[in-house]
Amino acid sequence: MNLFDLAGSSADTAAAPGAVCSRKACRGAAQWQLLWNNPKIHTPERRKIWLACGEHRAWLEDYLQTRGLWKETLALAETAGPPAEGMAPLDPSGRIG
Repeated sequence: MNLFDLAGSSADTAAAPGAVCSRKACRGAAQWQLLWNNPKIHTPERRKIWLACGEHRAWLEDYLQTRGLWKETLALAETAGPPAEGMAPLDPSGRIG
């Protein structure tokens, strides 16, 4: 018996590792990158990235915009390839940076 089998295998959990929405408890496939930084602790050119599925893009953008952290949103396919300089690689939680 495999422990991963206990979690089930619904379509929502079928996203590739590293391409999962950053919204809490969402396991949907990421389609968007929300680039942001916190000017209180990051240099102006630094960009942190949250990944978003289509359903949570607006919610995550609003969250970041309300706090003055949002910089831009890019389609995930537009940025395929290695992370740009100054962008941290994915961590195990699915977030970048």
